[in-house]
Amino acid sequence: MPAQTASPALFASLIDDVVASGSDTVPVPSPATGERHHDLPRSTGDDVRDAVSRARLAQLAWARAGFAHRRRVLLRAHDLILERRELLLDLVQIESGKTRGQALEELVQAAAVTRYNALEAQRVLRGRRVRAGLPTLVTTRVRYRAKGVAGVITPWNYALSLAAMDVVPALAAGCAVVQKADDQGALSILALRRAFIDAGVPEALWAVVTGSADEAGEALTDTVDYICFTGSTATGRRIAGKAGRRLVGASLELGGKNPIIVLDDVDPVQAAADVAYGCFSAMGQLCVSIERIYVHRKIAGPFTAALVERLSDPKLGSALDFDADYGSLASAAQLTRVTAHLDDALAKGATVLVGGKPRTDVGPWFFEPTVLTGVTPEMDVYAAETFGAIASLYLVDDEVEAVLAANASEYGLNASVLTRSSKTAKRVSDALVAGSVNINEGYRGAFSSVAAPMGGVKASGLGRRNGREGLLRFVDPVTVSRTTGVLALPRTGAEFRALEGPFLLLTRALRAIRRS
Repeated sequence: MPAQTASPALFASLIDDVVASGSDTVPVPSPATGERHHDLPRSTGDDVRDAVSRARLAQLAWARAGFAHRRRVLLRAHDLILERRELLLDLVQIESGKTRGQALEELVQAAAVTRYNALEAQRVLRGRRVRAGLPTLVTTRVRYRAKGVAGVITPWNYALSLAAMDVVPALAAGCAVVQKADDQGALSILALRRAFIDAGVPEALWAVVTGSADEAGEALTDTVDYICFTGSTATGRRIAGKAGRRLVGASLELGGKNPIIVLDDVDPVQAAADVAYGCFSAMGQLCVSIERIYVHRKIAGPFTAALVERLSDPKLGSALDFDADYGSLASAAQLTRVTAHLDDALAKGATVLVGGKPRTDVGPWFFEPTVLTGVTPEMDVYAAETFGAIASLYLVDDEVEAVLAANASEYGLNASVLTRSSKTAKRVSDALVAGSVNINEGYRGAFSSVAAPMGGVKASGLGRRNGREGLLRFVDPVTVSRTTGVLALPRTGAEFRALEGPFLLLTRALRAIRRS
Protein backbone atom coordinates (compact mmCIF):
# COMPACT_ATOMS: atom_id res chain seq x y z
CA MET A 1 0.00 0.00 0.00
CA PRO A 2 1.77 3.23 -1.12
CA ALA A 3 1.80 6.40 0.94
CA GLN A 4 -1.53 8.17 0.64
CA THR A 5 -3.78 10.65 2.35
CA ALA A 6 -6.28 9.06 4.72
CA SER A 7 -9.71 8.44 3.20
CA PRO A 8 -13.05 6.98 4.33
CA ALA A 9 -12.37 3.82 2.31
CA LEU A 10 -9.05 3.39 4.07
CA PHE A 11 -10.65 3.96 7.46
CA ALA A 12 -13.13 1.18 6.73
CA SER A 13 -10.37 -1.14 5.55
CA LEU A 14 -8.32 -0.59 8.70
CA ILE A 15 -11.34 -0.95 10.98
CA ASP A 16 -12.04 -4.35 9.42
CA ASP A 17 -8.79 -5.57 11.01
CA VAL A 18 -10.18 -5.20 14.54
CA VAL A 19 -11.00 -8.58 16.10
CA ALA A 20 -14.70 -8.11 16.76
CA SER A 21 -17.49 -10.60 16.03
CA GLY A 22 -20.57 -8.55 16.89
CA SER A 23 -22.27 -5.49 15.46
CA ASP A 24 -21.78 -3.14 18.42
CA THR A 25 -19.86 0.03 17.58
CA VAL A 26 -18.89 3.29 19.26
CA PRO A 27 -18.61 6.67 17.50
CA VAL A 28 -15.14 8.20 17.59
CA PRO A 29 -14.95 11.99 17.22
CA SER A 30 -12.23 14.11 15.65
CA PRO A 31 -10.59 16.72 17.92
CA ALA A 32 -10.52 19.15 15.00
CA THR A 33 -14.32 19.35 14.84
CA GLY A 34 -15.68 17.48 17.85
CA GLU A 35 -17.95 15.57 15.49
CA ARG A 36 -18.14 11.85 14.75
CA HIS A 37 -15.32 10.79 12.48
CA HIS A 38 -15.89 7.03 12.28
CA ASP A 39 -17.50 4.12 14.12
CA LEU A 40 -15.27 1.58 15.81
CA PRO A 41 -16.39 -2.00 16.53
CA ARG A 42 -16.36 -3.37 20.08
CA SER A 43 -14.56 -6.58 20.91
CA THR A 44 -16.16 -8.91 23.41
CA GLY A 45 -14.39 -10.99 26.00
CA ASP A 46 -14.79 -14.01 23.74
CA ASP A 47 -13.21 -12.08 20.87
CA VAL A 48 -10.20 -11.33 23.04
CA ARG A 49 -9.85 -14.92 24.19
CA ASP A 50 -10.12 -16.16 20.59
CA ALA A 51 -7.45 -13.68 19.52
CA VAL A 52 -5.13 -14.89 22.27
CA SER A 53 -5.69 -18.53 21.26
CA ARG A 54 -4.88 -17.81 17.62
CA ALA A 55 -1.86 -15.77 18.64
CA ARG A 56 -0.52 -18.72 20.67
CA LEU A 57 -0.51 -20.94 17.59
CA ALA A 58 1.11 -18.27 15.43
CA GLN A 59 3.75 -17.62 18.08
CA LEU A 60 5.11 -21.16 17.94
CA ALA A 61 6.13 -20.83 14.31
CA TRP A 62 7.31 -17.23 14.74
CA ALA A 63 9.63 -18.20 17.60
CA ARG A 64 11.02 -21.14 15.62
CA ALA A 65 11.65 -18.94 12.57
CA GLY A 66 14.66 -17.44 14.34
CA PHE A 67 16.31 -14.08 14.73
CA ALA A 68 17.45 -13.68 11.14
CA HIS A 69 13.92 -14.08 9.78
CA ARG A 70 12.44 -11.75 12.35
CA ARG A 71 15.13 -9.17 11.63
CA ARG A 72 14.35 -9.20 7.90
CA VAL A 73 10.63 -8.79 8.51
CA LEU A 74 11.04 -5.99 11.05
CA LEU A 75 13.46 -4.06 8.84
CA ARG A 76 10.94 -4.28 5.99
CA ALA A 77 8.33 -2.92 8.37
CA HIS A 78 10.69 -0.08 9.28
CA ASP A 79 10.95 0.87 5.61
CA LEU A 80 7.19 0.71 5.15
CA ILE A 81 6.68 3.04 8.11
CA LEU A 82 8.80 5.61 6.33
CA GLU A 83 7.14 5.00 2.96
CA ARG A 84 3.69 5.46 4.49
CA ARG A 85 4.65 8.44 6.59
CA GLU A 86 2.06 10.83 5.15
CA LEU A 87 -0.76 8.43 5.93
CA LEU A 88 0.52 7.75 9.44
CA LEU A 89 1.02 11.45 10.14
CA ASP A 90 -2.51 12.18 8.94
CA LEU A 91 -4.00 9.51 11.18
CA VAL A 92 -2.07 10.62 14.26
CA GLN A 93 -3.27 14.19 13.75
CA ILE A 94 -6.85 13.20 12.97
CA GLU A 95 -7.15 11.08 16.10
CA SER A 96 -5.10 13.01 18.66
CA GLY A 97 -5.42 16.64 17.60
CA LYS A 98 -1.66 17.23 17.82
CA THR A 99 0.41 19.21 15.36
CA ARG A 100 2.19 17.77 12.34
CA GLY A 101 5.55 18.30 14.03
CA GLN A 102 4.51 16.35 17.13
CA ALA A 103 3.03 13.62 14.93
CA LEU A 104 6.40 13.46 13.17
CA GLU A 105 8.07 12.84 16.53
CA GLU A 106 5.84 9.80 16.91
CA LEU A 107 6.61 8.46 13.46
CA VAL A 108 10.37 8.85 13.90
CA GLN A 109 10.14 7.17 17.29
CA ALA A 110 8.20 4.21 15.86
CA ALA A 111 10.77 3.76 13.10
CA ALA A 112 13.69 4.04 15.51
CA VAL A 113 12.19 1.49 17.91
CA THR A 114 11.61 -0.92 15.03
CA ARG A 115 15.15 -0.53 13.71
CA TYR A 116 16.74 -0.92 17.14
CA ASN A 117 14.88 -4.09 18.05
CA ALA A 118 15.36 -5.65 14.62
CA LEU A 119 19.12 -5.17 14.82
CA GLU A 120 19.73 -5.78 18.52
CA ALA A 121 17.41 -8.64 19.47
CA GLN A 122 19.82 -11.43 18.55
CA ARG A 123 22.76 -9.80 20.32
CA VAL A 124 20.76 -9.29 23.51
CA LEU A 125 18.85 -12.58 23.51
CA ARG A 126 21.10 -15.13 21.80
CA GLY A 127 22.18 -16.69 25.10
CA ARG A 128 25.62 -16.93 26.64
CA ARG A 129 27.98 -19.14 28.56
CA VAL A 130 28.42 -18.31 32.23
CA ARG A 131 30.93 -19.49 34.80
CA ALA A 132 29.90 -22.85 36.19
CA GLY A 133 29.88 -23.55 39.89
CA LEU A 134 32.46 -26.32 39.37
CA PRO A 135 34.81 -25.28 36.56
CA THR A 136 36.00 -28.13 34.30
CA LEU A 137 33.43 -30.44 35.90
CA VAL A 138 30.33 -28.56 34.72
CA THR A 139 29.56 -26.14 31.88
CA THR A 140 26.65 -23.72 32.14
CA ARG A 141 24.92 -21.48 29.64
CA VAL A 142 21.83 -19.28 29.75
CA ARG A 143 19.33 -19.23 26.92
CA TYR A 144 16.17 -17.17 26.54
CA ARG A 145 12.71 -18.47 25.78
CA ALA A 146 9.96 -16.17 24.53
CA LYS A 147 7.19 -15.81 27.10
CA GLY A 148 4.40 -16.50 24.60
CA VAL A 149 1.59 -13.98 24.13
CA ALA A 150 2.05 -10.43 25.39
CA GLY A 151 -0.99 -8.32 26.15
CA VAL A 152 -0.41 -4.66 25.29
CA ILE A 153 -2.77 -1.93 26.49
CA THR A 154 -2.00 1.49 25.05
CA PRO A 155 -3.63 4.92 25.49
CA TRP A 156 -4.73 7.47 22.92
CA ASN A 157 -2.15 10.16 23.49
CA TYR A 158 0.88 8.65 21.67
CA ALA A 159 -0.81 5.71 20.00
CA LEU A 160 1.80 5.16 17.30
CA SER A 161 5.01 5.41 19.28
CA LEU A 162 3.73 3.74 22.45
CA ALA A 163 2.42 0.81 20.41
CA ALA A 164 5.81 0.41 18.76
CA MET A 165 7.70 0.59 22.06
CA ASP A 166 5.81 -2.41 23.44
CA VAL A 167 4.77 -4.42 20.39
CA VAL A 168 8.00 -4.39 18.38
CA PRO A 169 10.34 -5.73 21.10
CA ALA A 170 7.79 -8.44 21.85
CA LEU A 171 7.82 -9.50 18.19
CA ALA A 172 11.62 -9.27 18.01
CA ALA A 173 11.89 -11.54 21.06
CA GLY A 174 9.67 -14.17 19.43
CA CYS A 175 6.40 -13.37 21.19
CA ALA A 176 2.92 -12.82 19.82
CA VAL A 177 0.88 -9.74 20.75
CA VAL A 178 -2.77 -9.04 21.41
CA GLN A 179 -3.16 -5.30 21.76
CA LYS A 180 -6.12 -3.45 23.23
CA ALA A 181 -6.23 -0.10 21.46
CA ASP A 182 -7.89 2.97 22.90
CA ASP A 183 -10.79 4.09 20.72
CA GLN A 184 -9.19 7.48 20.04
CA GLY A 185 -5.94 5.93 18.76
CA ALA A 186 -7.10 2.75 17.05
CA LEU A 187 -6.71 3.90 13.44
CA SER A 188 -3.07 4.87 13.97
CA ILE A 189 -2.35 1.52 15.57
CA LEU A 190 -4.16 -0.41 12.85
CA ALA A 191 -2.23 1.44 10.13
CA LEU A 192 1.04 0.70 11.91
CA ARG A 193 0.06 -2.94 12.23
CA ARG A 194 -0.82 -3.07 8.53
CA ALA A 195 2.75 -2.08 7.67
CA PHE A 196 4.06 -4.97 9.76
CA ILE A 197 1.60 -7.43 8.25
CA ASP A 198 2.59 -6.33 4.75
CA ALA A 199 6.23 -6.77 5.77
CA GLY A 200 5.62 -10.42 6.70
CA VAL A 201 4.30 -10.55 10.27
CA PRO A 202 1.52 -13.19 10.36
CA GLU A 203 -1.88 -11.57 10.90
CA ALA A 204 -2.74 -13.65 13.94
CA LEU A 205 0.61 -12.84 15.54
CA TRP A 206 -0.38 -9.22 16.20
CA ALA A 207 -4.10 -8.89 16.87
CA VAL A 208 -5.85 -5.65 17.75
CA VAL A 209 -8.95 -5.60 19.93
CA THR A 210 -11.05 -2.74 21.26
CA GLY A 211 -13.81 -2.42 23.82
CA SER A 212 -14.31 -1.58 27.45
CA ALA A 213 -11.75 -2.09 30.19
CA ASP A 214 -14.30 -4.11 32.14
CA GLU A 215 -14.79 -6.67 29.38
CA ALA A 216 -12.01 -6.59 26.77
CA GLY A 217 -9.34 -5.33 29.17
CA GLU A 218 -10.17 -7.89 31.84
CA ALA A 219 -10.27 -10.74 29.33
CA LEU A 220 -6.86 -9.72 28.01
CA THR A 221 -5.14 -9.47 31.39
CA ASP A 222 -6.77 -12.75 32.43
CA THR A 223 -5.25 -14.78 29.57
CA VAL A 224 -1.91 -13.40 28.32
CA ASP A 225 1.55 -14.43 29.51
CA TYR A 226 2.89 -10.92 30.04
CA ILE A 227 1.15 -7.54 30.42
CA CYS A 228 2.29 -4.15 29.12
CA PHE A 229 0.21 -1.21 30.28
CA THR A 230 0.55 2.52 29.75
CA GLY A 231 -1.95 4.70 31.54
CA SER A 232 -3.07 5.99 34.91
CA THR A 233 -1.49 4.98 38.19
CA ALA A 234 -4.86 3.89 39.58
CA THR A 235 -5.46 1.44 36.73
CA GLY A 236 -1.82 0.35 36.83
CA ARG A 237 -2.18 -0.65 40.47
CA ARG A 238 -5.16 -2.87 39.63
CA ILE A 239 -3.30 -4.51 36.75
CA ALA A 240 -0.25 -5.05 38.96
CA GLY A 241 -2.48 -6.77 41.51
CA LYS A 242 -3.91 -9.09 38.90
CA ALA A 243 -0.47 -9.87 37.47
CA GLY A 244 0.71 -10.72 40.97
CA ARG A 245 -2.22 -13.05 41.59
CA ARG A 246 -1.66 -14.77 38.23
CA LEU A 247 2.14 -14.81 38.71
CA VAL A 248 2.80 -13.27 35.32
CA GLY A 249 5.13 -10.39 34.59
CA ALA A 250 4.07 -6.83 33.85
CA SER A 251 5.64 -3.56 32.80
CA LEU A 252 3.67 -0.47 33.75
CA GLU A 253 4.33 3.09 32.64
CA LEU A 254 2.03 5.23 34.72
CA GLY A 255 1.43 8.84 35.68
CA GLY A 256 3.85 11.71 36.13
CA LYS A 257 3.99 15.19 37.60
CA ASN A 258 7.27 15.98 35.97
CA PRO A 259 9.49 18.87 37.14
CA ILE A 260 11.97 21.10 35.32
CA ILE A 261 14.60 23.12 37.16
CA VAL A 262 15.75 26.40 35.57
CA LEU A 263 19.00 27.56 37.15
CA ASP A 264 20.38 31.09 37.17
CA ASP A 265 23.13 30.62 34.56
CA VAL A 266 20.86 29.94 31.57
CA ASP A 267 19.90 32.17 28.68
CA PRO A 268 16.34 33.14 29.71
CA VAL A 269 14.96 33.26 26.17
CA GLN A 270 16.36 29.86 25.24
CA ALA A 271 15.22 28.42 28.56
CA ALA A 272 11.70 29.77 27.99
CA ALA A 273 11.58 28.11 24.57
CA ASP A 274 12.71 24.78 26.06
CA VAL A 275 10.21 25.00 28.91
CA ALA A 276 7.31 25.96 26.63
CA TYR A 277 7.90 22.95 24.40
CA GLY A 278 8.54 20.59 27.31
CA CYS A 279 5.26 21.62 28.92
CA PHE A 280 2.94 21.98 25.94
CA SER A 281 4.02 19.54 23.27
CA ALA A 282 0.85 17.58 22.50
CA MET A 283 -0.79 20.13 24.80
CA GLY A 284 0.77 18.45 27.81
CA GLN A 285 -0.97 15.14 27.06
CA LEU A 286 2.23 13.14 27.35
CA CYS A 287 3.35 11.08 30.33
CA VAL A 288 6.85 12.64 30.34
CA SER A 289 5.89 16.28 29.64
CA ILE A 290 6.55 18.97 32.23
CA GLU A 291 3.94 20.23 34.72
CA ARG A 292 6.12 21.83 37.42
CA ILE A 293 8.60 24.64 36.67
CA TYR A 294 11.14 25.57 39.39
CA VAL A 295 12.97 28.80 38.51
CA HIS A 296 15.93 30.29 40.35
CA ARG A 297 14.85 33.61 41.81
CA LYS A 298 17.81 35.46 40.27
CA ILE A 299 16.62 34.74 36.74
CA ALA A 300 12.88 34.66 37.41
CA GLY A 301 12.16 38.11 35.96
CA PRO A 302 13.68 37.76 32.49
CA PHE A 303 12.73 34.08 32.24
CA THR A 304 9.08 34.74 33.12
CA ALA A 305 8.90 37.64 30.69
CA ALA A 306 10.33 35.47 27.91
CA LEU A 307 7.93 32.61 28.71
CA VAL A 308 4.92 34.93 28.69
CA GLU A 309 6.01 36.48 25.41
CA ARG A 310 6.45 33.05 23.83
CA LEU A 311 3.02 31.79 24.92
CA SER A 312 0.95 34.98 24.70
CA ASP A 313 -0.07 34.48 21.09
CA PRO A 314 0.20 30.71 20.54
CA LYS A 315 -0.07 29.46 16.99
CA LEU A 316 -2.88 26.92 17.39
CA GLY A 317 -4.23 24.68 14.66
CA SER A 318 -5.27 21.23 13.49
CA ALA A 319 -4.53 21.36 9.77
CA LEU A 320 -2.60 18.45 8.28
CA ASP A 321 0.52 20.54 7.73
CA PHE A 322 3.40 22.06 9.70
CA ASP A 323 1.89 25.53 10.24
CA ALA A 324 0.73 25.17 13.87
CA ASP A 325 2.95 25.13 16.96
CA TYR A 326 0.27 23.83 19.34
CA GLY A 327 -2.60 21.45 18.76
CA SER A 328 -5.85 20.56 20.46
CA LEU A 329 -6.78 18.66 23.56
CA ALA A 330 -7.88 15.22 22.43
CA SER A 331 -11.42 15.04 23.80
CA ALA A 332 -14.21 16.75 25.66
CA ALA A 333 -13.15 14.79 28.75
CA GLN A 334 -9.66 16.26 28.52
CA LEU A 335 -11.08 19.77 28.24
CA THR A 336 -13.23 19.12 31.31
CA ARG A 337 -10.22 17.88 33.28
CA VAL A 338 -8.07 20.87 32.38
CA THR A 339 -10.87 23.33 33.11
CA ALA A 340 -11.57 21.70 36.48
CA HIS A 341 -7.92 21.99 37.55
CA LEU A 342 -7.80 25.61 36.42
CA ASP A 343 -11.06 26.61 38.13
CA ASP A 344 -10.05 24.92 41.38
CA ALA A 345 -6.67 26.67 41.39
CA LEU A 346 -8.14 30.10 40.66
CA ALA A 347 -10.82 29.68 43.31
CA LYS A 348 -8.09 28.97 45.88
CA GLY A 349 -5.88 31.92 44.97
CA ALA A 350 -3.68 30.98 42.03
CA THR A 351 -2.94 33.47 39.25
CA VAL A 352 -2.82 32.93 35.50
CA LEU A 353 0.55 34.07 34.23
CA VAL A 354 -0.33 33.37 30.61
CA GLY A 355 -3.13 31.55 28.80
CA GLY A 356 -6.07 30.26 30.77
CA LYS A 357 -8.81 30.29 28.15
CA PRO A 358 -10.48 27.80 25.82
CA ARG A 359 -10.15 28.65 22.14
CA THR A 360 -13.37 27.49 20.55
CA ASP A 361 -12.66 29.88 17.69
CA VAL A 362 -10.02 27.40 16.56
CA GLY A 363 -11.78 24.15 17.49
CA PRO A 364 -14.06 22.71 20.17
CA TRP A 365 -11.32 21.38 22.47
CA PHE A 366 -8.53 23.86 21.93
CA PHE A 367 -7.13 25.49 25.05
CA GLU A 368 -4.39 28.06 25.42
CA PRO A 369 -1.10 26.85 26.93
CA THR A 370 -1.50 27.97 30.53
CA VAL A 371 1.07 28.75 33.23
CA LEU A 372 -0.06 29.39 36.80
CA THR A 373 1.71 31.05 39.72
CA GLY A 374 0.76 31.09 43.38
CA VAL A 375 -0.09 27.39 43.34
CA THR A 376 -0.36 25.89 46.83
CA PRO A 377 -0.74 22.34 48.19
CA GLU A 378 -4.50 22.50 48.69
CA MET A 379 -5.05 22.95 44.96
CA ASP A 380 -5.65 19.89 42.76
CA VAL A 381 -3.13 21.12 40.21
CA TYR A 382 -0.34 21.17 42.82
CA ALA A 383 0.27 17.41 43.11
CA ALA A 384 -2.24 15.64 40.85
CA GLU A 385 -1.36 14.98 37.23
CA THR A 386 -3.26 17.37 34.96
CA PHE A 387 -2.18 15.73 31.71
CA GLY A 388 -2.94 18.71 29.58
CA ALA A 389 -2.31 22.42 28.91
CA ILE A 390 -1.45 23.61 32.46
CA ALA A 391 1.92 24.01 34.15
CA SER A 392 2.74 25.71 37.45
CA LEU A 393 5.71 28.01 38.07
CA TYR A 394 7.51 28.25 41.42
CA LEU A 395 10.50 30.36 42.53
CA VAL A 396 13.44 28.80 44.39
CA ASP A 397 16.51 30.31 46.03
CA ASP A 398 19.06 27.66 45.10
CA GLU A 399 19.50 24.28 43.47
CA VAL A 400 19.10 22.38 46.75
CA GLU A 401 15.65 23.86 47.29
CA ALA A 402 14.82 23.10 43.66
CA VAL A 403 15.87 19.45 43.90
CA LEU A 404 13.99 18.92 47.16
CA ALA A 405 10.85 20.43 45.66
CA ALA A 406 11.21 18.43 42.44
CA ASN A 407 11.56 15.18 44.38
CA ALA A 408 8.64 15.96 46.71
CA SER A 409 6.11 14.05 44.62
CA GLU A 410 4.57 10.61 44.65
CA TYR A 411 5.63 10.36 41.00
CA GLY A 412 9.04 9.82 39.46
CA LEU A 413 8.81 9.44 35.70
CA ASN A 414 10.81 12.27 34.11
CA ALA A 415 12.71 15.31 35.35
CA SER A 416 14.75 18.04 33.69
CA VAL A 417 17.39 20.62 34.53
CA LEU A 418 18.47 23.65 32.49
CA THR A 419 21.99 24.95 33.18
CA ARG A 420 25.12 25.93 31.27
CA SER A 421 27.40 24.13 33.71
CA SER A 422 28.09 20.47 33.00
CA LYS A 423 29.28 20.03 36.58
CA THR A 424 26.05 21.47 37.96
CA ALA A 425 24.01 19.42 35.49
CA LYS A 426 25.61 16.20 36.69
CA ARG A 427 25.21 17.10 40.35
CA VAL A 428 21.53 18.00 39.99
CA SER A 429 20.66 15.12 37.65
CA ASP A 430 22.26 12.66 40.07
CA ALA A 431 20.08 14.03 42.87
CA LEU A 432 16.77 13.89 40.99
CA VAL A 433 14.58 10.86 41.69
CA ALA A 434 13.10 9.86 38.34
CA GLY A 435 13.32 7.13 35.73
CA SER A 436 14.78 9.59 33.21
CA VAL A 437 16.51 12.94 33.53
CA ASN A 438 16.98 15.40 30.68
CA ILE A 439 19.64 18.10 30.72
CA ASN A 440 18.84 21.27 28.75
CA GLU A 441 15.72 19.66 27.26
CA GLY A 442 12.28 18.83 28.53
CA TYR A 443 11.82 15.19 27.61
CA ARG A 444 12.91 14.43 24.06
CA GLY A 445 16.51 13.47 24.77
CA ALA A 446 15.59 10.51 26.95
CA PHE A 447 12.33 9.72 25.15
CA SER A 448 14.08 9.40 21.79
CA SER A 449 16.97 7.30 23.12
CA VAL A 450 15.45 3.96 22.22
CA ALA A 451 18.63 2.07 23.16
CA ALA A 452 18.19 3.24 26.78
CA PRO A 453 15.56 1.99 29.24
CA MET A 454 12.48 4.12 29.85
CA GLY A 455 10.17 3.91 32.84
CA GLY A 456 9.33 5.37 36.21
CA VAL A 457 9.94 5.01 39.92
CA LYS A 458 7.56 5.46 42.84
CA ALA A 459 3.95 5.78 41.58
CA SER A 460 5.11 6.23 37.99
CA GLY A 461 5.40 2.55 37.26
CA LEU A 462 7.30 -0.72 37.24
CA GLY A 463 9.68 -2.18 34.70
CA ARG A 464 11.23 -0.57 31.65
CA ARG A 465 10.59 -0.34 27.94
CA ASN A 466 13.27 0.29 25.29
CA GLY A 467 16.87 -0.87 25.24
CA ARG A 468 18.07 -4.25 26.50
CA GLU A 469 15.58 -4.10 29.33
CA GLY A 470 12.72 -3.64 26.89
CA LEU A 471 13.65 -6.87 25.12
CA LEU A 472 14.47 -8.92 28.21
CA ARG A 473 11.00 -8.41 29.70
CA PHE A 474 9.52 -10.63 26.95
CA VAL A 475 11.69 -13.68 27.64
CA ASP A 476 12.33 -16.11 30.45
CA PRO A 477 15.97 -17.01 31.10
CA VAL A 478 16.65 -20.74 31.15
CA THR A 479 19.82 -22.09 32.76
CA VAL A 480 21.26 -25.20 31.08
CA SER A 481 24.12 -27.05 32.79
CA ARG A 482 26.05 -30.13 31.64
CA THR A 483 28.61 -32.29 33.41
CA THR A 484 31.79 -32.73 31.39
CA GLY A 485 32.65 -36.25 32.61
CA VAL A 486 36.15 -35.19 33.65
CA LEU A 487 35.31 -36.25 37.19
CA ALA A 488 32.14 -37.77 38.59
CA LEU A 489 30.36 -35.56 41.11
CA PRO A 490 30.13 -37.11 44.59
CA ARG A 491 27.01 -39.03 45.53
CA THR A 492 27.92 -40.88 48.73
CA GLY A 493 29.31 -39.77 52.05
CA ALA A 494 32.63 -41.42 51.31
CA GLU A 495 32.91 -39.67 47.96
CA PHE A 496 32.17 -36.30 49.56
CA ARG A 497 34.84 -36.98 52.22
CA ALA A 498 37.42 -37.68 49.55
CA LEU A 499 36.62 -34.53 47.60
CA GLU A 500 36.21 -32.11 50.53
CA GLY A 501 39.80 -30.95 50.35
CA PRO A 502 39.90 -30.39 46.56
CA PHE A 503 36.57 -28.54 46.65
CA LEU A 504 37.73 -26.22 49.44
CA LEU A 505 41.03 -25.65 47.66
CA LEU A 506 39.18 -24.76 44.45
CA THR A 507 36.92 -22.35 46.33
CA ARG A 508 39.86 -20.57 47.97
CA ALA A 509 41.76 -20.43 44.70
CA LEU A 510 38.84 -18.79 42.90
CA ARG A 511 38.62 -16.21 45.71
CA ALA A 512 42.36 -15.54 45.50
CA ILE A 513 42.30 -14.88 41.77
CA ARG A 514 39.05 -12.88 42.10
CA ARG A 515 36.99 -15.16 39.91
CA SER A 516 33.27 -15.04 40.50
